[in-house]
Amino acid sequence: MTLFGNRTPISRPTLPLIKMLLLSVFISTATIAATAPTVTVTELQDGLDHPWSLAFLPDDGGILITERSGQLRLWQQGKPLSAPIKGVPTVYAKGQGGLLEVALSPKFAQDRRVYLSFAEEGKGGKAGTAVGYGRLNPQATAIENFTVFFRQQPKLSTGNHFGGKLAFDKQGHLFITLGENNQRPTAQDLSLYQGKIVRLTLDGKVPKDNPFANKSPARAEIWSYGHRNPQGLALNPWSGVMWSNEHGPKGGDEINIPMAGKNYGWPLATHGVNYSGLAIPEAKGTHVDGTEQPAYYWEVSPGISGMAFYDATRFPAWQHSLFIGALAQKELIRLQLDDNKVIAEERLLADRGERIRDVRIGPDGYVYLLTDESDGKLLKVGLAPKE
Repeated sequence: MTLFGNRTPISRPTLPLIKMLLLSVFISTATIAATAPTVTVTELQDGLDHPWSLAFLPDDGGILITERSGQLRLWQQGKPLSAPIKGVPTVYAKGQGGLLEVALSPKFAQDRRVYLSFAEEGKGGKAGTAVGYGRLNPQATAIENFTVFFRQQPKLSTGNHFGGKLAFDKQGHLFITLGENNQRPTAQDLSLYQGKIVRLTLDGKVPKDNPFANKSPARAEIWSYGHRNPQGLALNPWSGVMWSNEHGPKGGDEINIPMAGKNYGWPLATHGVNYSGLAIPEAKGTHVDGTEQPAYYWEVSPGISGMAFYDATRFPAWQHSLFIGALAQKELIRLQLDDNKVIAEERLLADRGERIRDVRIGPDGYVYLLTDESDGKLLKVGLAPKE
């Protein structure tokens, strides 16, 4: 394990001290390598077209998988991958856009409701994030009566920064992440949906206790703002509080704990710079009054994606961990947690060299991944038993 992210500058040590520190790191790393459990990877499915999200059907019913080009498929153990499930909305499959998240209703056993987020084209060829739901038929071959209940307005994206992650809290609310469509100032504009996390009821209505309800011109759906492109969203099972992660520009990928009405800084506060190496034009520093600091950040961007808390009992070594996929650095990141603090970071699967798009904890306690490739894979990850 190595510590990264929030770093504190230290004074320049003498040469002997440097040698001593390097030796210490070598011994520590060697000890960890010798004692760390062996990670196992099973390839369950290949041939997926840039898969983006997965959801487990109950009672070993299989796994629903979205492909960014617009297909929803069902994977079942021992069976061929299904044909595309019917009833899925038409998507804007350009750039980072397409069919994005799939999530099951918390009441799926009663309503068989499946939620989908996707990039939707509007006038002038620009697009925005949309969310809807429909009923999965008993044969799992079609989504019936799909209804769109939320649309990101105005539509500003030409193929970038859609967000689109979905997660439910324990009070029956749906959280949706919305990228700023690569239009930086919109993240600070409360009259727009860009660069926000919104909070709705399961039917798409505005909860009365939303922080900007009845505060026009602010959008009543908004929960938090100042986000760039949130690509991870998960409910902390121990605290019951929602966590998110988002892409920085060049540097500054971060984890946030989005609270009601809070401003998470983008583009005023950031730990990153433009891809050109120049400063973000609107940025005023890494700490800006009125904005929240990330719970954790990376100076060098891994390109973080899906995230999942590990609260299963199968692998005790992974208890109280947060798993996050890395697209740019092509790894699985495991963060060891102590309450809301990250105390250590471990990088896994670097030898595979695959972009990790989605991360989920299966009912069996294994970690399930999707690789964002033209020949994308569904992977099952665990730890080998001790000999």
